[in-house]
Amino acid sequence: MNSTNNIIEDIKSKFNPENIEKVKKNQVAIDLKHEEVHSVLAYLKSQGWKQLTLLTCIDWIKENKFQLVYIIMNWENSMTIQVRTKINRDNPQFRTIINIYPGAEFYERDVHEFFGVEFEGNEKANKPLFLELWDDIPPMRKDFDPLAYSKKKFDVREYKVDFIPKEGEAE
Repeated sequence: MNSTNNIIEDIKSKFNPENIEKVKKNQVAIDLKHEEVHSVLAYLKSQGWKQLTLLTCIDWIKENKFQLVYIIMNWENSMTIQVRTKINRDNPQFRTIINIYPGAEFYERDVHEFFGVEFEGNEKANKPLFLELWDDIPPMRKDFDPLAYSKKKFDVREYKVDFIPKEGEAE
């Protein structure tokens, strides 16, 4: 498969994507029901998309959904595919993909830590990666209030502003 059109047709013939689009010359995005993500990722890996470049999450708060975005790369044809799915925001759970892409372990830890997504089957997903001793909702969720968190965690400090130049003084 050496063109985005071939990839699109191949995926459409074997799976049931909710949406599939050519993002740019060498990039395709595939939206799937969460039940198909593992099959599509395993298939694409067998077809040359051997590198998981990134797993990230998008908070669609108005839809009450999180969108998981897996970005995979094929070095032989320099093509990138985004495999995307939406999951419930109230109880965000998804099965791990470490059996397909072992390097996903750390990406899943990151998404768990910053968005609160539980990855079933990844025993290390709940282990802190960056936010040791964090005790609030995950900080990348759109309902996280950084000002309220700061007021709760840190003392209010008074600042004496003495560095503003007076009129006529050089800055």
